Amino acid sequence: MNAPAHLVHLMPDVLQRPVPAELMSSLQSRFGAQCSTALAVREQHGRDESVYDVPPPAAVVFAQSTQDVADAVKLAALYKVPVIPFGVGSSLEGHLLAVQGGISIDVSRMNQVLSINAEDLTVTVQPGVTRMGVNNAVKSEGLFFPIDPGADASIGGMTATRASGTNAVRYGTMRENVLALEVVTAQGEVIRTGTRARKSSAGYDLTRLMVGSEGTLGVITEVTLKLYPLPEAISAATCSFPTIEAAVRTVIQVIQLGVPIARCELIDANTVRMVNAHSKLGLREEHMLLMEFHGSPASVQEQAETVQEIASEFGGNAFQWATTPEERTRLWTARHNAYFAAIQSKPGCRAISTDTCVPISRLADCLLDSVAEADASGIPYFLVGHVGDGNFHFGYLIDPAIPEQRRVAEELNHQLVSRALSLEGTCTGEHGVGLHKMDFLLTEAGSGAVNMMRTIKRALDPDNILNPGKIFAL
Repeated sequence: MNAPAHLVHLMPDVLQRPVPAELMSSLQSRFGAQCSTALAVREQHGRDESVYDVPPPAAVVFAQSTQDVADAVKLAALYKVPVIPFGVGSSLEGHLLAVQGGISIDVSRMNQVLSINAEDLTVTVQPGVTRMGVNNAVKSEGLFFPIDPGADASIGGMTATRASGTNAVRYGTMRENVLALEVVTAQGEVIRTGTRARKSSAGYDLTRLMVGSEGTLGVITEVTLKLYPLPEAISAATCSFPTIEAAVRTVIQVIQLGVPIARCELIDANTVRMVNAHSKLGLREEHMLLMEFHGSPASVQEQAETVQEIASEFGGNAFQWATTPEERTRLWTARHNAYFAAIQSKPGCRAISTDTCVPISRLADCLLDSVAEADASGIPYFLVGHVGDGNFHFGYLIDPAIPEQRRVAEELNHQLVSRALSLEGTCTGEHGVGLHKMDFLLTEAGSGAVNMMRTIKRALDPDNILNPGKIFAL
């Protein structure tokens, strides 16, 4: 019996393509110690934070330059063998899994900041540089890069998945903050897209095409990013609420009033308990908003006072401030560790994560019904959200040895995504499609749009060697 359409992603199509001995010999000859076939190395590059168990790649090439990437892709193309880019392995939707075999190209050693143009507020980096690496490099110039997905992800991976995170409500996503790229095509050709100019009308927007393509159209080898001046003043605050609805209604009103809040995160009471235990904090174990304000001292104070007044109208209480860098860092580190806090709360579990985003006016409808379904299921979960832009995440905690738990979790995910789509939202706000959201993409975009994507993919990668089996089936 065939699985229901919405549960097809439970079983990724694993069809390993043969890797000829001639290719392995050529890789070893070209890359020497930079090419590994050791099982432990291959297994490391055949796992991410998703729930899928897939055979590892046949080899791992540790690229140290654009030329290394181009040569590896050319060799793979000669034998029509898949290549899968690898950054730090923090993806959640199976992006880096070798579902059709092939070789992994690890770009983590391509970790140089190539140029900082402080006057133009831009920086150019190799793809293996992490977001924290960018910020460490530019802070002496009084600048920062705001995109913060939580994990210290690589810039190449963040670009490939069109990542965003906690600052997106004010600063946007990778889509708005990538100016130019260097990319290796499926034929091993090196191309450049975009410039350091803030706008252009020259031809097709190939930069936007590559941002979010998840390694299926090219391997990113260089990224030029927008930077921003460090705010003169920063203040963070927590506020507790009697219900999730009260917290969400507060957020909706804050956004609709145009308060330029920089970060606005929802953490439900259950997750606050997990975070307290993991990070040794003493947060009130109630539904909570964690917020941050950027600007001049006067504007930060005005923003905070406005938000505090709105929150009080919805029963928000216990406003607590964190104004020192150490206090703010401790709070945000705890928020970013919520995933690991949840995993550790149930030893041996795996998390099936959701990633919907809806128009801000529909956030309460989507979130509250999804909470009710999760509570009724009996599946343990955690709930966090970048709710300032309508994006939230459930993590359903399951025992991987109990198939029924996974089935229930996937059914909850399906119901949540269906609800988000009915409210004119999306199946993935920032994690990307990968393996897990392939059938949801078809529902969201429609067959005509997905067929157009297939046409682009076939034109740029006719032998389907670039991260095959992701986003959609050819």
